[in-house]
Amino acid sequence: MADILSALRSLMASHSPPLDALVVPSEDYHQSEYVSARDKRREFVSGFTGSAGLALITMNEALLWTDGRYFLQAIKELSDQWKLMRIGEDPAVDAWMADNLPKDAAVGVDPWCVSIDTAQRWERAFSKKQQKLVQTCTNLVDEVWKNRPPMEINPVIVHPLEFSGRSVSDKLKDLREKLIQEKAHGIIITGLDEVAWLYNVRGSDVSYCPVVHAFAIVTSNSAFFYVDKRKASLEVNHYMEENGIEVREYNAVISDVVLLASNQLNLSSAAKGIQAEVPTDMELNPSDTHAPGNGLNEAEENNCDLIWADPGSCCYALYSKLNSEKVLLQQSPLALAKAIKNPVELDGLKNAHIRDGAAVVQYLAWLDKQMQDIYGAPGYFSEAKGMCKKKCSETMKLTEVSASDKLEGFRASKEHFRGLSFPTISSVGPNAAIIHYSPHAETCAEFDVDSIYLFDSGAQYLDGTTDITRTVHFGKPSAHEIASYTSVLKGHIALGNAHFPNGTNGHSLDILARIPLWKDGLDYRHGTGHGIGSYLNVHEVKCTKVACSLFYNNFDVVKFMHIHFISLY
Repeated sequence: MADILSALRSLMASHSPPLDALVVPSEDYHQSEYVSARDKRREFVSGFTGSAGLALITMNEALLWTDGRYFLQAIKELSDQWKLMRIGEDPAVDAWMADNLPKDAAVGVDPWCVSIDTAQRWERAFSKKQQKLVQTCTNLVDEVWKNRPPMEINPVIVHPLEFSGRSVSDKLKDLREKLIQEKAHGIIITGLDEVAWLYNVRGSDVSYCPVVHAFAIVTSNSAFFYVDKRKASLEVNHYMEENGIEVREYNAVISDVVLLASNQLNLSSAAKGIQAEVPTDMELNPSDTHAPGNGLNEAEENNCDLIWADPGSCCYALYSKLNSEKVLLQQSPLALAKAIKNPVELDGLKNAHIRDGAAVVQYLAWLDKQMQDIYGAPGYFSEAKGMCKKKCSETMKLTEVSASDKLEGFRASKEHFRGLSFPTISSVGPNAAIIHYSPHAETCAEFDVDSIYLFDSGAQYLDGTTDITRTVHFGKPSAHEIASYTSVLKGHIALGNAHFPNGTNGHSLDILARIPLWKDGLDYRHGTGHGIGSYLNVHEVKCTKVACSLFYNNFDVVKFMHIHFISLY
């Protein structure tokens, strides 16, 4: 780690202009929560493996900001060269930089890995001391990352209508109506799940998330899909052609954004005609611009001169190519459209959870028997064969990893299974106190009759995504554990029974889940609920306009005192 920091500081010193600090965010070019192995730059420089965090490297210090879910994990993983900055307790990164860096300091960042919102917030904070945000031409971390994982060429998969529930043409029609309403002639779509949802495609470029690395641009009369064309098969090219979408190389998005800014982005001449066939899977053959729902009349086009970019997900690199006075900085209209599941998606969500629930029940029954046979636990589903305070056989062993592997096996046997939706949190005793704990075979804990066991896990199915947590105890829990568990259950019951007026936001309801804990002076360091995708990301971006009934339709498990307590087993 010392060599990495030394190499980065050398590059910072030789940069033009020299950099007083370098920001290394967690995000990739699409501001994703979960990123591919080659995009885990912050993890590479800091050693911290959590999904959320930001590293700041100066010539004398190295600091890591993360939220309450990861405090305990960060303490374990960061070396003594790093200082942990606790979000919500320590100064925010922009405030720290503004206060601690010298006047006129230059702060470097890869503009592809930072959102418009974040970059602009930093620039405002820097203005009081004439500090400046410097967009580096290359990512400095990539220059020192000698064994950076290679780029994977994974195929784009068309997601069938029987699972998506809405055609691409319908989604494009609705999107273009939104463009008219906001007087925009085009929109840049950067969120991987939004691109996948809009074009009804899936992929495997990011572990646990069925997405493909791609951008999209949609205008009043055209649509583009920016992807490594080696990932697009003959079938995918035909599919895109049929839906009036032109496939272009992933890197072409930067030049096309420049064309979009000057209203010169058009379908290629070849794309305007209908070709008889596609010779190879590398050739582009989008349909013409007269596909249903693709066009606006001339008066409408002339009245629309803005370019829509979501400030929370669009990277600063693309925004920098636009005329800021002609940019509509507003949450993507796809956020709400994606969050409100259509009837087919709702049925799929229910069916996926029925199958997933069956797998979890199978697992619990298997686990109960293992705890009886190996550790002499009394048992819940069947009578115990005998009691013993230690393992009945020294050759038999149940660990966090072997148990989670068994759970994955039960899920894999179910219809439409496509993998896990996030790394399984399988944790015994004190490990359950680490909110996003990830067990490793070499170091994981063994089961114990006298310790709590928590598993937080989910799966990806073609018809839905799941996320479920259960906390169990095979012996006698302490009075404190019972009281805490019960308080969390009371909070969930209160939240589930709540009646509230339309427009109530999630933060207003969140208090209901916490009141029973607050009465005992307790709390938990994370949100109470989150959206969930339809065979997409397990954490779906919350849309500020989504009613709370939607926002809370999938409860994230309350994780009290970093121990996850949920419904009784």
